[in-house]
Amino acid sequence: MSKQAVIELAQQLIQRPSVTPLDEGCQQLMAERLTAIGFEHESLFFVDTLNMWSRKGTQSPLFCFAGHTDVVPTGPESAWHLPPFSGLVQDGYLHGRGAADMKGSLAAMIVATERFVTDYPDHRGSIAFLITSDEEGPFINGTPRVIETLEARNEKIDMCLVGEPSSSHKVGDVVKNGRRGSLTGFVKVKGIQGHVAYPQLAKNPIHLVSPALTELSQTQWDKGNEFFPATSFQISNINSGTGAGNVIPGELDLQFNFRFSTEVTADELKSRVVSIFDHHGFDYEINWTLNGLPFLTSAGSLVDATVKAIEHVAHYAPSLQTTGGTSDGRFIAQTGAQVIELGPCNATIHKVNECVSVEDLEKLTDMYYHILIELLA
Repeated sequence: MSKQAVIELAQQLIQRPSVTPLDEGCQQLMAERLTAIGFEHESLFFVDTLNMWSRKGTQSPLFCFAGHTDVVPTGPESAWHLPPFSGLVQDGYLHGRGAADMKGSLAAMIVATERFVTDYPDHRGSIAFLITSDEEGPFINGTPRVIETLEARNEKIDMCLVGEPSSSHKVGDVVKNGRRGSLTGFVKVKGIQGHVAYPQLAKNPIHLVSPALTELSQTQWDKGNEFFPATSFQISNINSGTGAGNVIPGELDLQFNFRFSTEVTADELKSRVVSIFDHHGFDYEINWTLNGLPFLTSAGSLVDATVKAIEHVAHYAPSLQTTGGTSDGRFIAQTGAQVIELGPCNATIHKVNECVSVEDLEKLTDMYYHILIELLA
């Protein structure tokens, strides 16, 4: 199979404008390729999201490629050097929305699997693809719903490779073998509106909450551990006031986020925040969204195979990290599966002029191929 095969497939995927939650035929294209090499395909549609579960084999271990066909909006198309859904190659780079996040990875997964099945028709275990069109959006009707379906019929993923763009400077230099948890708080601080000239008749919610926010921002929540950095607290949104310069506002809306390690639980973080708020004695309401729990895949068959494959193809060892944002790997890891993330460089993801190196996609395909060899040949 020619090296050009992965670029051609990636171009076909990029040319489908699949902004969340649209799929625009990407999964059908992938399913046709997989069906041709012996996979059985299921389309799973939930509310507004198309998902794909394709599997070859019935035996253990079950190795799964996971990813998403949806992409973020392009932003102003006039700012792009090349049309964002053209999939054009220029100066050694494949350009377009989703080139790095993550249609390039999807193409590499398909081409690597085609090559592996051709070279090792009697491979052991099973191979599957879990693909959604809801990763960049609300992540409600995508991977979590597919996992619920699989769990209900006791279909267990043993090892999963998520194709998120994990690399920093060169493909395969970073592998994510875990992710921090994410917890978001939404707070409404209640004051009393009034005239700035008569502060004794009002309660300024900005003044009321400020000491608590200072304490939260200066609190050490944990020290992290050998796999995770220390838990971080960040205020992401704060809004108050009427727009008038002579009015004390009556309410303040606040949003903050924890990225937390395995050294602390979501419930412990919630309890500590409430304790700080209560200590400062103001009236408030708080609601929480747990976006994902932390997970870690330490040394084992999947990590070992991934490291060996990268060393074989690129001749350097990857750094195992748990930093960065969340991914759908968090839903798969909760079933007990080993989960890692390996994909192209992330320098241009979600940006105008997103692109990926052609050479990197070819190397990534080889890495995926050798991971399959290490695990299933």
